[in-house]
Order: sequence, then structure tokens, then C-alpha cells
Amino acid sequence: MKGKREKEKGKGGTKKIIALLVVLIVIAGGVLAFKMIQDKPEEETVAEEKSEEVTEAKVEEKKVQIYQGDDRPIAVMIDNHSDAWPQAGLQKAYMIYEIIVEGSETRLMALFKGVDVEKIGPVRSARHYFLDYSMENDAIYTHFGQSPQAESDLATYRINDINGIVEDGTTFWRVKDKSAPHNAVTSTKKLLESANKKKYRMTSTAKSVLNYSADEIDLQEAQKATTVTVPHSQLQTVKYVYDEKAKVYKRFARGKEQKDWDSKDTITTKNIIITFCDNYTLADSENKGRQGLKNIGTFDGYYITNGNAIKIKCIKKDRDEQTIYQDLQGNEIKVNDGNTFVNICPVSAKVIIEGEGESE
Repeated sequence: MKGKREKEKGKGGTKKIIALLVVLIVIAGGVLAFKMIQDKPEEETVAEEKSEEVTEAKVEEKKVQIYQGDDRPIAVMIDNHSDAWPQAGLQKAYMIYEIIVEGSETRLMALFKGVDVEKIGPVRSARHYFLDYSMENDAIYTHFGQSPQAESDLATYRINDINGIVEDGTTFWRVKDKSAPHNAVTSTKKLLESANKKKYRMTSTAKSVLNYSADEIDLQEAQKATTVTVPHSQLQTVKYVYDEKAKVYKRFARGKEQKDWDSKDTITTKNIIITFCDNYTLADSENKGRQGLKNIGTFDGYYITNGNAIKIKCIKKDRDEQTIYQDLQGNEIKVNDGNTFVNICPVSAKVIIEGEGESE
């Protein structure tokens, strides 16, 4: 019995020694690993940090840039009479609508969101159908006077507006290098100050009207579109010419290249949308030939970007509802991350789309 106990005691001692060795090996391994980390070449650490920065930058690049943040958009009516050219601020707008008004002229409505623009204009008066596109963008509507129907609709729809006719004299100012009524201008800073004083809502959770894509879109099964001609009327014809290097369209009107008032840079756009819907003459109390617009329903159109064009459907169910732009298969189209001109012209307009010898 004594021998057996000594034998078991010897086995127990051996187990303790083995356990101790295991612990020492684990500790030694930990020390070695720590030393390896400590001794890691500085170049390798810097390379890894740079790799992480590049990855983060790539993620950042994937975000849509033209429409972000919760700043409420500001819509500004822009004079498009030839005496008003060149205009200021158009290039910083994320979206610009061009629609017919009286006298075969067109007027522009430029939308700004989260940008600082020191000079916008010349600012002109409201027309009631432009309110539809201000409402669908959840924008504060800016104008300098209004037509009788626009005045009525501003009240009916309780639209947050800033009217230069009744402002305090600091929100808008007149410049000397153009003649009235083509010389009233403003800025985003002044408009935001006015909106704050009026206690308007300054933020918006509304989604963008357009379905922007952070990834570049080259339209599939499209026709080439290196020049696009849009006749709004006998007086106003717009032409867009594709700059393949910059991947944008340069804008021309009545044969003249459109430039910024101050910078003199050519006005360009990444996206062009054309909607065909008819206008008509109103019988308003002033008999000035003001127009109405048949824009509720489903209308034919085009989406044009990166030198290509596809046919689309433009669907607007009500005045204050967002327009839905679909391809001919019924899918909402994706548009490139960039500014957009929306040209709304008569159904009879002979729009010409040309590219590499093709035309339509």
C-alpha cells in the first residue's frame, strides 16, 4: 500500500510539472506576440492606416452629393427674357424647371439646397403652375410679384413664400448693370434670414423628386444624344451640346451660349429631362395672355445623360404630389448624381435628339 501511495504521489507531481510547463509556454507565447506587435515595422502600420483611409474615402464617394442633408430647399423664380441674360446662381441649383409663360417666353425656377449662393437672379414674378413643382420639392417659394391666379393659389395651398414686392428692402436689391424689371437679385443668406423671420420650417425630411444614383449611369439600349434641341415656342429654343470630356451638357438659348452673370462660366447640366404637356391661354382679369399648364396625368418624355437618351413616362397625380419618372417598362428611373434641367414643352414640340449621325 505504501508503494502504491508513493507511485500515485509521483504521478501527481508529474502532472503539476506538466501543468506548470503549459502555463509557462502560454505566457512565453503571449510575451512573444506582444513583442512582435511592438516591433511591427512603422511602414507596415502606416500602410494599414492608409488602406483604412482609402476604404473610408471610397465609402464616402458612394454617397449622393447633389441632394443631401435636411436643409429645406429654396425655389427661386428666375427671369429668362433676353434682357435678363446672363443669370446668376443657376449652376449651384440642384434642379431647374423651364416652362412657358406669356409672350412665348419661358421662365426658370431654380432649386437650392444646403448651398451658399451670393447672387441669384434676376428674380421675377410667380406663375401658378410653378407652384406645383415647388410643392413637390417641399421648397420655400421665392418670387418678385405674382399673377392673379398665383396669388390665389399661394393662399389656397398655404405656401411658404418670400415675395420681393412686400419684403423689407434688404432681402432683394436692384443692380445697376441691368434695367428694371430685369435687375432684382437676392442670395441664399438673405432668403434664409427672411424665412427665419417668418418662422417658416427650415428643415425637410422629404425625399428627392429624382432617384439619384451614386454610381455613374450610362443608359442601356439608348439612342445617342450629343445634341438636344428643345423648342418651347417660336421664340425660345434651347439647345444642349454634350461635352464628352466633362460628361456634362452645355446650354444654349436662342443660339447663344448661356453663361453665369459673374463668373462668365458656361452653364452646364449633368441630366436633362423633357416632359411633353400642353399649355393654354388663361382668361384672367388682366388679359395679358398668361398661360395654364395641363400637367396632371401621364406624359411622354425623355431622360438624357452622358451622351445617351431614353424615352420615359412622367407621372404627376396631383399638384402637390411628386412627379414620378419611369422607363417604358414601368420602373422608376435612376438619374446621375448631378444637376438637372427639366424642360416642360408642348406635345407638338419638335424635339431633336442627335448623335453620331442619328436623329429623332
